[in-house]
Amino acid sequence: MADYPDYDSKLNGWEVTAYPDGKIINHLDNQEYNYLFWEGEPKQKIDWDLSKGFIVKGEDTKQFLQQKLSQIGLTPKEYNEFIVYWYPVLQHNAYNLIHFADKQYTDIAPLTISPQPDAILRVFMVYKPLEDMINIEEQKLKTFERKSFTVVEWGGTKAE
Repeated sequence: MADYPDYDSKLNGWEVTAYPDGKIINHLDNQEYNYLFWEGEPKQKIDWDLSKGFIVKGEDTKQFLQQKLSQIGLTPKEYNEFIVYWYPVLQHNAYNLIHFADKQYTDIAPLTISPQPDAILRVFMVYKPLEDMINIEEQKLKTFERKSFTVVEWGGTKAE
């Protein structure tokens, strides 16, 4: 597991001050951060529901992610950071089955923020590398509406 800045195990989280411009000050070290990063391992194997999603050629993943993440509601800065992180992982696969997990993800990774944000957008991509094209029902994506104090989280995992 990795985190940045350091996760405060006494708090079981981070204590930060978030500003309207997106700046975050971590109280533990009094340093400024653009975002909080965490990486975790599930306690048990997750059987992701991949019955709906998108089949994307590895080489087309960059354009696909830009379009879909924008449609979901990420800003260019946010979807660019997502793509920079995930494109190197996905580009060399012949195809990728990509599914954006909603409730299944939020149920296994609860998030508590105080004070409560006006809006929370959690984008979690589950992908499965494929050698060949398959047919799958296309996933319908909801468009997120930002309101005042908005928290955005994005991440992903490979389906095992």
